[in-house]
Amino acid sequence: MKTLLNTKRIALAVSMLALSGVASGFDFGKLLEDSVKQEMNKNQKTQPGDAASQPAKQKLDVNQLGFALFGDYSPEQENRIGRQISGDLLGAVPLVRDDKLQRYVNQVGNWVALQSGSKGRVWHFGVLDTEDINAFAAPGGYVFVTKGLYRRLNNEAELAGVLGHEIAHVTQKHHLKLLKESSLIGALGQVAGSKAQKSDQVVQNLIGNGAEMMARGLDKNAEFEADRVGMVYAARAGYTPWGLPDVLQDLAGLPVKDSRTSLLYKTHPQPADRLAALGESVGGQLDAVEGKDLASRFYRIR
Repeated sequence: MKTLLNTKRIALAVSMLALSGVASGFDFGKLLEDSVKQEMNKNQKTQPGDAASQPAKQKLDVNQLGFALFGDYSPEQENRIGRQISGDLLGAVPLVRDDKLQRYVNQVGNWVALQSGSKGRVWHFGVLDTEDINAFAAPGGYVFVTKGLYRRLNNEAELAGVLGHEIAHVTQKHHLKLLKESSLIGALGQVAGSKAQKSDQVVQNLIGNGAEMMARGLDKNAEFEADRVGMVYAARAGYTPWGLPDVLQDLAGLPVKDSRTSLLYKTHPQPADRLAALGESVGGQLDAVEGKDLASRFYRIR
């Protein structure tokens, strides 16, 4: 039992999603916590005499345990999860009302995503209308950059580097791996008498088991890997690979207590730590890569 509790604490400390691209005054973490509370309230609304109203007993859900240990999400399930998360976010934080901007970001994003070798996936990119500085991805190929971060970019290579980082989160399935850990916790702690929603089991599991973790960000190793892989994707696309490091260098120069980056630093390692990790892992391997920054083609927000 002690081992199980420790495992649970460790897993709950790991974040699910780099979900801090939120509008000023809008707390996406609170939205997720409210979703958890709503789900709990639904389960508690049972009639006297119902099985769920009796004292709870722990019961092992063998099917869920088997999936958590050996299963995998299908592309359709992965897309449904991402669509659910993105829909919830866009219901509160709208896209910037600039069609040329959104088309441009989708063109760059899809070109970089093409270098990932991820076949059959439909990618969706967007710029959120918030001055907060952040970017994040959701399973299935949903990638968002905040207007606050976009305004700090100087060229197309920097945009490609940022998008490459988020694309890497999707291709490396960082969010789904963490969601499976959440599913394992749910299987081991399944309460007898609770009945899962049959309409969309995967999304219900996400809300019920992973919502708390989604608001806390991925662990630092996943972020470091996404930095490395994202640089490679951008270089393959013909950009200078130093676009992302340049962005991190810029962020490192911002005041620590800048309100626009408060959630960024809750869900990501410090920019200086990310730069140091990139320096160790990449070294001089990309020094010979000659790419372009395409500053003249970069779309400026009006």
